[in-house]
Amino acid sequence: MSATIYKHEFLARLKSVLIWSLSITGMILFYFSIFPAFADQAEVTNQLLAKFPPALLEAFGMNKMDLSSVMGFYSLVFLFVQLCLAIQAGNYGFGLVSIEENELTADFLMSKPVSRAHILTSKLLAALSSLLLTDLVIAAASFAAIALFRGSRSYEPSTLVLVLVSGIILQLFFLCVGLVISLLVKRVRSVTPYSLGLGFGTYVLAAFSGVFGDVKLEYLTPFKHLDPATIVKNAAYDTPLVLLNVAISLVSLVVSYWLYLRRDIPAVS
Repeated sequence: MSATIYKHEFLARLKSVLIWSLSITGMILFYFSIFPAFADQAEVTNQLLAKFPPALLEAFGMNKMDLSSVMGFYSLVFLFVQLCLAIQAGNYGFGLVSIEENELTADFLMSKPVSRAHILTSKLLAALSSLLLTDLVIAAASFAAIALFRGSRSYEPSTLVLVLVSGIILQLFFLCVGLVISLLVKRVRSVTPYSLGLGFGTYVLAAFSGVFGDVKLEYLTPFKHLDPATIVKNAAYDTPLVLLNVAISLVSLVVSYWLYLRRDIPAVS
């Protein structure tokens, strides 16, 4: 690993990390500020949900949630947090090597006495550090929001930790898959359409999986691999789906190294 490349990459993402962290923190605090109203009127809330179409409840996993409980409500909030984390990780994955190729500065980096493997490793570690920093802020915001608004209602901190760790696994998936896709295509001119497409595409796929109950679709979307409602309900992961998620991430990472080591890097003419 190159400490210089790592430092440069990490500092370059620091502003992005701050924006994502503060935005997600604000969202968590906002949603939890209305939790007491849900909890105090649990019967009314359940009656309201009963009027929703079953397909809609199934699509978002709300048929598994008890919105009057702390963790049940948090599992609903974390659905939106997951989408934000996926887009952030996708942005970092797609931009990891493509930004320098677009700016035609990759050949300058390659001229330094550092191997391609060390370059990619340094970039990956910087991106992972940025994502973990975001995760730490979100974890602190989650515990703080629950402490502020749960009142006398109890919850299992261990279950909350499981849900938060699932966010890290989800980020690794989108980081690695975003990286391998960026290396498979000829040129990524803008990372935003790719990260939004990957994030929202798999999110919609998860919704369709809930509507149709199609197990095959569950295998295709990471949002079903790490469904917060299922984690809260069982106080455990769906081990086969999580292992599948991790396997896809590792394969994508290995293929990314193989492609990067053999990639033709555009130079300034």
